[in-house]
Amino acid sequence: MTSFPELDSSTPSTTGWRMLLALAVVFVMLATTGWTAIRHHGGDMDPRARELASWREGRFDGHRLPDPYAPPPVLQRFFTTLDTRQRARLTARYPLVVGNLNGAPIKLRYRANRLALIRAREVERRRTTSTQLTPLGRENATRRMQRYASLLRADRQVIAFDPAGSGRVAEVFGDLEHARHVAVVVPGVDTDILTFQKTRRRYTAPVGMARSVYQAERSLEPHGANAVIAWADYTAPVGTGLDAATGKLAAEGALRLRAFVTGLPDEAAVTLLCHSYGSVVCGVAARDLDPSVTDIAVAGSPGMRAGHVSDFGTRARVWAMRDGNDWIADVPNLEVGGLGHGADPVAEGFGARRLSAAGADGHSGYFVPGTESVSNFAKLGIGAIHSVTCADDDDCTADAG
Repeated sequence: MTSFPELDSSTPSTTGWRMLLALAVVFVMLATTGWTAIRHHGGDMDPRARELASWREGRFDGHRLPDPYAPPPVLQRFFTTLDTRQRARLTARYPLVVGNLNGAPIKLRYRANRLALIRAREVERRRTTSTQLTPLGRENATRRMQRYASLLRADRQVIAFDPAGSGRVAEVFGDLEHARHVAVVVPGVDTDILTFQKTRRRYTAPVGMARSVYQAERSLEPHGANAVIAWADYTAPVGTGLDAATGKLAAEGALRLRAFVTGLPDEAAVTLLCHSYGSVVCGVAARDLDPSVTDIAVAGSPGMRAGHVSDFGTRARVWAMRDGNDWIADVPNLEVGGLGHGADPVAEGFGARRLSAAGADGHSGYFVPGTESVSNFAKLGIGAIHSVTCADDDDCTADAG
């Protein structure tokens, strides 16, 4: 990433120069990565869209099915009217709907997504030998089939899944049904079904991030009622092109994040742990979050599309951290004509509580076990806010100004 010279904030020309620099960064991104587009794997027509259409028009045991986007309490009440056999039949008929219903019983969502993954794996298995696909297409189908097989392991708890396009998924670590504290990890660019989990550089992928936080929480509270969710259930930008420099995908992701949070257990306190472009999603979502969200923590943030924490209008505490070697610091923090994401969350004037990221080592190191950053994430996740480690000499447990 290009480094820019320091500008004297007292000079009248500073704002103009920073605006030019922000635009220059965007044009460099476009020149090197192009106008990015959402990746599609070239499969059949969206299977979840078909199920949703059938759900809306269908009847079950003589009754109309509820709006799949109804508030969670409405959907919760609907499922209480069904017995075990009826729930099983409905799940078998509409796994991609039930598995993504915010308000459906948690274990039923796990079961539905397991069925959906089995069916999606079979689709990809057929595509691996299709003569209508290029060798690259068949290779991609093989990779997706292997990813679905991994997600089907008995120990995995998939709470959201959609195979359409580049794929969306969310996985739970811990006992979500009885959790008193829930942390939701919101990742950034280049997140899809294939990058959801990595063998190499595992802590740069949502599964590795969430598992690292959960293990840190367990070391702090071995018997705590806590859960951590790897939430890759939104369409993330591909690379550092135009999508990453604007808020369109963040706005769409924020709608999904808000809806997801409202479907979490009523008694649980929720913490959002947001990395890179994921912090943009969390910033947009913060304007209208469920009151169960008590804390929002961002790491390596390019901005939260706000000038100050007061712009969010939320009671949730806002925390920010950045490693000294993180290249994101070189990106000008401006919003010009929809490009850029606003003020720097670690700047003193932003008003966030600043956390230590000691040991993180760069933009992708915040979730590595043993770092101060992941320890701070875990402490926020279990509600131990008074034991976090601040950046420098800040008193980050005090009210931010």
